[in-house]
Amino acid sequence: MAVRTLAALACGASFLALTTAAAAQDHSHHPAPPTPQQAPPVDAHAGHDMAAPAHTMTSPLGPWPISRDASGTAWQPDLSEHGGVHSQVGDWTVMTHALLTLTWDRQNGPRGDEKTFVAGMLMGSARRDFADGSTLNLRGMLSPDPFMGEDGYPLLLAAGETADGVNPLIDRQHPHELVMELSASYARPLTDKDTVFAYIGLPGEPAFGPPAFMHRMSAMDGPEAPITHHWLDSTHITFGVTTLGWAHDRFKLEASAFRGREPDQDRWGIEAPELDSWSVRGSLNPTPAWALQVSYAQVTAPEQLEPDEDDRKWSASAIHTRRIGADGWWSSTLAWGRKINDHDESKDGWAFETAVHPNDRWTVFGRAERIETDELVPKAGGGHGDLYTVSKASVGAVRDWRLGEHTRLGLGALYSLNRVPGALEPLYGDNPDGAMVFMRLKID
Repeated sequence: MAVRTLAALACGASFLALTTAAAAQDHSHHPAPPTPQQAPPVDAHAGHDMAAPAHTMTSPLGPWPISRDASGTAWQPDLSEHGGVHSQVGDWTVMTHALLTLTWDRQNGPRGDEKTFVAGMLMGSARRDFADGSTLNLRGMLSPDPFMGEDGYPLLLAAGETADGVNPLIDRQHPHELVMELSASYARPLTDKDTVFAYIGLPGEPAFGPPAFMHRMSAMDGPEAPITHHWLDSTHITFGVTTLGWAHDRFKLEASAFRGREPDQDRWGIEAPELDSWSVRGSLNPTPAWALQVSYAQVTAPEQLEPDEDDRKWSASAIHTRRIGADGWWSSTLAWGRKINDHDESKDGWAFETAVHPNDRWTVFGRAERIETDELVPKAGGGHGDLYTVSKASVGAVRDWRLGEHTRLGLGALYSLNRVPGALEPLYGDNPDGAMVFMRLKID
């Protein structure tokens, strides 16, 4: 109980600090980010009373626009939005960002359930640029997810991890950790187009898959996790990550060593690191509107309930983003993931998601997914059951009201429809549906 009380105080203090920082800022709206050739490096010795405007900042990992950076070391299109409240503290450039969402969730059918919960993230980073062109970046991220309970929230067709260390979570999305990221990166230029970098995290995100769903522009406005999460980006909170990478202009190659085991049901603590798995990822941004990646991982014992089962994972994705007018954008992601177990049994997952933000007020979003899964009906004695192909489609919208330069309040809703084969209809019903209504506070 003392740990949870301290965690609540930490989250509250972090949110208060972000709110205060947002209120203190008086920056104009940021225009669309420039191409990498236009983005000048940040002068670490410029005036320290004001951070460089976000649209002129380069990435802490290399000489490309900071808008290319997403979660971990993953890339998104250069034309993506870069949110956050920036300020200067001595030689350090500080960025803060917050998203808190209150959601009412109703999943229908025999396996459905209802719950009201709070999710989101509180994120901060501190960056220092040195005279030799190198950059040190520190980043932390907290989540209120543990307060929703160990069994997370209802989400039909989702499966993965555990709430009690004994039974798998099925038709529910697990909560994320209180500490989603504590990381440091260091980058050093070799030429005007070549950079090498190192990234460590406890927890952190290894070089696998597209950006995590809560950081993808095509997904970040929705209140639910994708059911393809464990195919595409479930490694985004990993207790122990080291990544080394090299980037040349619009191409990046990186490799990670990391802990394969997914977080356990205790969402409040930090688990011991163990670098027993590895991954490699190649990324290419051929134009400012596109981000492509392909990645592979060897993952040791990812599931707590199956400690003797390892996975091989593949992922490929394409993200396209275009600007609409002064404040609008349209972003879409097509992603594929494959999991292969020790018995050479493979399961594929596909996702297509898109979000349109025509102005500062409205965002409309949707997602279609298809997965091959053997986790929905476990065997009587434990372990995975028969393989089924299921699919899901979701559509939603959110309306934002600006409360300040960096603060917005939004109200939104989502409707989802699930399709299951005839063999699963006695358990799920005929194409069960679900709905969510949510209110969010966003500081960026």
